[in-house]
Amino acid sequence: MKDYRRNETGGILIKLAVSLFLMTFFLALYLVRHPIFRFMAESWVIEDPLGKADALIVLSDDNFYADRATRAAELFREGKAPVVVASGRRLRPSAGIAELMEHDLVERGVPKDKILRLAVDADSTREEADALAKLAKTKKWHRAIVVTSNYHTRRARYIFRRVFPQDIEILVASARDGDFDPESWWEKRKSTKVFMREIGGMAVTIWELRSGREAPTASQGIVEWRAPNPQSLV
Repeated sequence: MKDYRRNETGGILIKLAVSLFLMTFFLALYLVRHPIFRFMAESWVIEDPLGKADALIVLSDDNFYADRATRAAELFREGKAPVVVASGRRLRPSAGIAELMEHDLVERGVPKDKILRLAVDADSTREEADALAKLAKTKKWHRAIVVTSNYHTRRARYIFRRVFPQDIEILVASARDGDFDPESWWEKRKSTKVFMREIGGMAVTIWELRSGREAPTASQGIVEWRAPNPQSLV
């Protein structure tokens, strides 16, 4: 009987110790959740050291504040590239996001004859990269700077460096995003959805490109290409 009671008491003490440990662990995790969330987002956002390039490529679907266009205009004024590619999905036979982006770039000081407007039929970053790779190969560019939203930088670089020909160097520039702040993204429902969707998109991208670098395929999505002044393509 004594052995039974001793074993029962020992079992209760072990359960209490385990419960106390788990409570302490989860309490500590709760208290440091903000630094962890911040570290997750800051690790996700990347920017390459930016040198001179043949073109700045602004990816489609800029936000309400035109943050991608703003960042591209800043880099253009810094002399990072002589031409800016306004890439955008076609919304109508004669209009699309590329036209809107061109307007945003001009408003921010990029001369219209330095903008290469490219309307594409693309439902994903991968398809957009295919169309842009074809353009870059035609133009014989050697280096391009891809400008996209901060939360999208890691996935964009992963895709472009596998879709573009190996002889074209891809650099990525991060544009701040009014809807996603790495310092406090978990406080807003929209920011949380953006980040979670991006993580899911990265998983899909890795699966789709798991065979490694793939040669770019000819895209039928290039529906409009308004060539700039020849002096802009140097």
